[in-house]
Amino acid sequence: QGASKHTVRSYRDTFILLIDYMNDFQGIPVDKLFMVNLNRDVILSFLNWLQDNRKNCSSTRNQRYAAIRSFFEFLERKDPTRLATWQSIRSIKSKKTPVSTVNYLTVEGIKCLLDQVPTNDRHSRRNLTMLSLLYESGARVQELVDLTPSCLRLEKPALVRLHGKGNKTRIVPLREQQVDILTTYLDENRMNTPSQSERPLFFNSSGAKLT
Repeated sequence: QGASKHTVRSYRDTFILLIDYMNDFQGIPVDKLFMVNLNRDVILSFLNWLQDNRKNCSSTRNQRYAAIRSFFEFLERKDPTRLATWQSIRSIKSKKTPVSTVNYLTVEGIKCLLDQVPTNDRHSRRNLTMLSLLYESGARVQELVDLTPSCLRLEKPALVRLHGKGNKTRIVPLREQQVDILTTYLDENRMNTPSQSERPLFFNSSGAKLT
């Protein structure tokens, strides 16, 4: 399906939880679990268990259900003998979630935040570079830590290439001030050579990619 590793991990975790639920609350251990044991009532009960016992919020419940729904959509084509059961599971309604207002900082607030970052050592200067690039590009944290020097173009027109959710890539232009910060960072860490182009742009004290 071309799903990202994060989506695959989320789907995996959903079915681990479902197997645990079937064992602990339905009394069916994994070695005796068959597809015939799964129906609309069981899946509904599992989703309610996520909220009532595990205290998952509605959005997490919906995320788990999305994985289950996708699986039973697959089964509709692979095992049509139980098509009505699979369709009934896929007809479960997602919970409505409140739409919160997006909060933001003013330009002055961002400047104040960045001014608090010390620059007296390499670690601090790395943090300032990360924070300023997050603000400049609107990158997600995962997109930031996935960056390598090859994702940057610091000649005019300067840009950063971000690889995001759904394996989608987008190009974000960079202002001159951000280019200066990145250039200084690359020079200090000796990352401005072709041999360093595929290493993590931001790394920990061991030189490994940040989590």
